[in-house]
Amino acid sequence: MMHNLRNYEVPLHRYIAMMDLQERNERLFYKLLIDNVEELLPVVYTPTVGEACQKYGSIYRRPQGLFISLKEKGKILEVLKNWPERNIQVIVVTDGERILGLGDLGCQGMGIPVGKLSLYTALGGIRPSACLPITIDVGTNNEQLLNDEFYIGLRHKRARGQEYMELLDEFMYAVKKNYGEKVLIQFEDFANHNAFELLSRYSSSHLVFNDDIQGTASVVVAGLLSALKLVGGTLADHTFLFLGAGEAGTGIAELIALEVSKQTQAPVEETRKKIWLVDSKGLIVRSRLDSLQHFKKPWAHDHESIKDLLGAVQAIKPTVLIGTSGVGKTFTKEVVEAMASLNEKPLILALSNPTSQSECTAEEAYTWSQGRAIFASGSPFDPVEYDGKVYVPGQANNAYIFPGFGLGLIMSGTIRVHDDMLLAASEALAAQVSEENYEKGLIYPPFTNIRKISANIAAKVAAKAYELGLASRLPRPKDLVKFAESCMYSPGYRSYL
Repeated sequence: MMHNLRNYEVPLHRYIAMMDLQERNERLFYKLLIDNVEELLPVVYTPTVGEACQKYGSIYRRPQGLFISLKEKGKILEVLKNWPERNIQVIVVTDGERILGLGDLGCQGMGIPVGKLSLYTALGGIRPSACLPITIDVGTNNEQLLNDEFYIGLRHKRARGQEYMELLDEFMYAVKKNYGEKVLIQFEDFANHNAFELLSRYSSSHLVFNDDIQGTASVVVAGLLSALKLVGGTLADHTFLFLGAGEAGTGIAELIALEVSKQTQAPVEETRKKIWLVDSKGLIVRSRLDSLQHFKKPWAHDHESIKDLLGAVQAIKPTVLIGTSGVGKTFTKEVVEAMASLNEKPLILALSNPTSQSECTAEEAYTWSQGRAIFASGSPFDPVEYDGKVYVPGQANNAYIFPGFGLGLIMSGTIRVHDDMLLAASEALAAQVSEENYEKGLIYPPFTNIRKISANIAAKVAAKAYELGLASRLPRPKDLVKFAESCMYSPGYRSYL
């Protein structure tokens, strides 16, 4: 099977072959994915999954997940009961409005929940039958799709406001009624205005997790904690500048502020002051307060207004530059050179996906900083040779966090997500980076040991859940790492000898 896959020149063909295999022989699909994780992760997930979503209508074979549309309003519970599996532990749901950095792909966003859940199984060991991918179809504002003969969703503009919220309320109620209190609902690729609203609306009544806000934040904080071994000092010594103030940017910023506050005992309002954000209109400063969306307001500090990123770098003098803008090529040569002139080892994270939207490439980061940058990106880049030395770029991929995080919640019977669990996951991931990884300039461990990493993250998350009194599986297992490993699905064939 691997031989056949490697014969495909076009990544999308590889993706289609993998999806066919998942439908035909699920066990073999997971065996391949687990044994060749570094090679196949970019096929079943970013960057290839982005192209698959764009062309989903024309490569569509089978539903793969559950579609719930506006037409099913009032009947969502019945629709959920149509899914053949009864014992669901994780649901990944999207409405397709902001797929990766590609924008509104409507119903064709289904590729994302399907891809995420195959990673829950391969990397976190959740049983495939316990995973449910869902796409909520409320229409699309993408004209190209509305006019595409192969578009598989409702052909009208997106529902908004009350109509949208009523559908989501009914959906969340139905999920809890059908699958119980402890089913994990992961929101994925919702647009900013809905993502924050949905997370705050349901986090006190359901076990909900937004991977774009919380998963990204957790994986980036892990990278920062780990990078301190290379750059020295504590998190509190650093100054952070973000390009992009949406879900990922503000989510990461908030988690950094929480971690610094935890380490220094200073209030979060204080620790936010060393974190600056630039959005499409320039640096977020106090004079813009009245016109800012609510999730940007905590980041409006006192400073004169600055329109561009380069000006912000020169004025703020950050030690860490983080890109979550969804816009490619925005870390220009001048920006990276300014970072390198200010810092001995500038930390540069270009997190936007897929590769085409990355703020800069690994090669650009190393070349423009004379090989001094510590670099990680959202999508994978090949190693770079500069000045006779080989640099291996890290990948700040949410796949490090969410599978282990989900396993930790499920195995402990946790009923609510708490920010301290995200920090526990970050610390657990940072602790998995070895000396030899650091020698290569890596701030994340290689994906080859991902199941061991996930088991360690799960154990730390579960420990925190027990400590906070949010875990319902009692008594608490003595060795949580061993317990996590014992809960993990393995795709071996049974021996009947």
